[in-house]
Amino acid sequence: MAVSDPIADMLIRIKNALRVRKAIVALPSSKMKMEVLSILKKRGFIAGFKEISKDGFKEIEIELRYESDGRTPVITEVSRISKPGRRVYSKKDDIPRVMQGRGVIVMSTSKGIMSGDDARKKGLGGEVLLKTW
Repeated sequence: MAVSDPIADMLIRIKNALRVRKAIVALPSSKMKMEVLSILKKRGFIAGFKEISKDGFKEIEIELRYESDGRTPVITEVSRISKPGRRVYSKKDDIPRVMQGRGVIVMSTSKGIMSGDDARKKGLGGEVLLKTW
């Protein structure tokens, strides 16, 4: 079945896996998903990810991260901002902040996919893909 919004599909898979306290979640691979996941890993929201080949298809295995008690997920909320039916763009001066800097905005800019903080430092605007905290 074709997915019309692969980023939203990835976020829903992560949310569902966190609800049932899974350690690893697998999803189809793409370059954009890999870039988004690298930002989430750099910010400490996920423990890691790797691309594997399974039955001739590339998949991404995401290792989810939990607090020290092993039950509370590090990701409290993750939501898609810009959707296929309603694109959301932000100028360099209007990039939103999430939870007073405790969360992260992921943006697609002319220089690639980066966090909102990096885009603000580089003076770039772009499409606001998602936010998480």
